[in-house]
Amino acid sequence: MTNIVWQRAVIKVGSALVSPEGYGCSKEYLAAVASFIIQSKKQNKDVILVSSGSVSAARRSIKTGHRATIAEKQAMAAVGQMKMMANWAELFNQSTHFSQDKLSENDSANDIANYECAQILVTVEDLANRKRFVNIKNTIEQLLANNVIPIVNENDTVAVDEIKVGDNDNLAAHTAIATQADCLIICTDVDGLYTANPRTNINAKLISEVETIDDSVMSLAGGAGTNVGTGGMITKLQAAQKCVSSGIRAVLVNGTKQTSFDELAKGHCSGTLFHAHSSIKRARRDWLTHTSKIKGTLVIDKGAANALSTKGASLLAVGVTQVTGRFNAGDSVEIVFEGKVQGKGITNYSSTEARRILGLKSAEIENVLGYYAGDEMVHRDNFVLSLIV
Repeated sequence: MTNIVWQRAVIKVGSALVSPEGYGCSKEYLAAVASFIIQSKKQNKDVILVSSGSVSAARRSIKTGHRATIAEKQAMAAVGQMKMMANWAELFNQSTHFSQDKLSENDSANDIANYECAQILVTVEDLANRKRFVNIKNTIEQLLANNVIPIVNENDTVAVDEIKVGDNDNLAAHTAIATQADCLIICTDVDGLYTANPRTNINAKLISEVETIDDSVMSLAGGAGTNVGTGGMITKLQAAQKCVSSGIRAVLVNGTKQTSFDELAKGHCSGTLFHAHSSIKRARRDWLTHTSKIKGTLVIDKGAANALSTKGASLLAVGVTQVTGRFNAGDSVEIVFEGKVQGKGITNYSSTEARRILGLKSAEIENVLGYYAGDEMVHRDNFVLSLIV
């Protein structure tokens, strides 16, 4: 069994654990999750919970046809958020689920009262916008500082695409990056990542450790041309990949087993541990790499490409040959040379301004625009090289 040490973790719990019957909220599996979080907090560790399940929680509260429409699912999410949060709030009240034999003689009435929790609803747009992203991070930091358990979920009442995808695995990864956690714990209904689908192949073996998430590992999730993947595993691997590339270890455990959390509490991983393969980067670079939404493209010449890739320089207007898309100053753009993406960056100029000054030397910018926002089209501190460069 692999050892694991962490101080701040994001724990992702899916609908299968929140609502194992496909409707309503259950405490069958969540009691163990809540107990583990409480134990961790007593050890002065920070825990952020990402929970799915709002639509399933209210599946019988909203009348639907044979197949629920997007509007009906949104209505379910609106009702289900209340049910799901009430369920978690009750679970974090220790007196409701901690039997007397689990309490030590040193536990006082205050120690076992309850832990407050707070709901944070976000959309992809919230994460892609730098200002909103920072606001989410700051809010979570304040909640943790006040010993409140943050519970994050996609805002399914307004996010149409997110309801279709139902991908809180990647949301958990973005949350881990935003809060600079050192561990992402993904709870699922299998023991971890296997060499084949354990539900259909009796020879499938659990993979206890993964050093690098490469194509061979991703193929185990059932990619094109394979038949070994289990449902939902691809998004879990995507989430793990985002985290490990940002210096955050990721863990995949069976959330239906009490023993998974017993071992985690001892510092052991009973499932699959994905090792972080880089040191923790600056939060802004992580956001640029994994979360920011591309609004346009800057095509550059050979000199600019060389300066960005080998010299760590900023991108100047003189090196830009073409501008595509519509974007404002402060938006994220792709930077491309000869059809290949060199990286992503935050632009200092809008698309309209960029088209007017592309190819110009820095000294000429103010004469053309009538004002000046800096020499750099993209400053080196706001640029990150593509992982494939």
